Amino acid sequence: MSENQTALDPRFQNLDGFRVEIDPSRERGDIILARPPMNTISMRQRDELRKAFEALDEDPHVRVIVLRAEGEHFSSGGYIRGFLEASPEHVSKLAWNIAAPARCTKPVIAANRGYCFGVGFELSLACDFRIVSETCLYALPEQKLGQIPGSGGSARLQKIVGITRAKDIVMRSKRIPGPQAVAWGIATECVPDDKLEATVDALVEELRSFSPLAQRTAKKLLNDTEDATLSIAIELEGHCYSRLRQSDDFREGVEAFHAKRAPKFRGT
Repeated sequence: MSENQTALDPRFQNLDGFRVEIDPSRERGDIILARPPMNTISMRQRDELRKAFEALDEDPHVRVIVLRAEGEHFSSGGYIRGFLEASPEHVSKLAWNIAAPARCTKPVIAANRGYCFGVGFELSLACDFRIVSETCLYALPEQKLGQIPGSGGSARLQKIVGITRAKDIVMRSKRIPGPQAVAWGIATECVPDDKLEATVDALVEELRSFSPLAQRTAKKLLNDTEDATLSIAIELEGHCYSRLRQSDDFREGVEAFHAKRAPKFRGT
């Protein structure tokens, strides 16, 4: 499926403020924010983004999903007036829509440069990996509007950085540059701006080299045990380990290791 074919795919037509590209040769699906110059995210777009993540998660041609944006800014956040215009029912779905990357069974990478504010930051926080350029600035600026983050931002951030730093970021609408985001555990890696795409490409290829089954299992286990006690987390890890021991991929991995060759995983 080429990019042109992707554009004609009925699942990805008439999208509001973004597009989807699928490259079967690299087993990669890209969701690209495309409302320059700031890539603001509308209310309608949030629901469409959820559906796009769900479609790529089910697509057999896709192993890894990349969330990126056109231009020098990932996203300045949401369309502000849309909050006043949205119905209570629509607003109640905000966090569910933005959590779509976390629910995906496949690895999801966010590529962040420039402004990554508000819902753009929240969407990135729901991804598994956040690769940032040195120009990246993370922020949850809702306090300046007399509001708080409404799509999981403060909750996810507190899990990552702890309550003290979360208060510093949320209650002061503080901007966190890329290098500091790495130091605080918010971002996975910070690279020069001109290396962002190449770094993401390399990570996609690295993730593709692993067993799809083991990747799905690891992601679900880590997500499910984030709030668990240590004893419960270890118990669940043991059950997952036991199930994977019965997989074709594990057998292939062991045989490839002893044969000193690269494994050929099939996801079974």
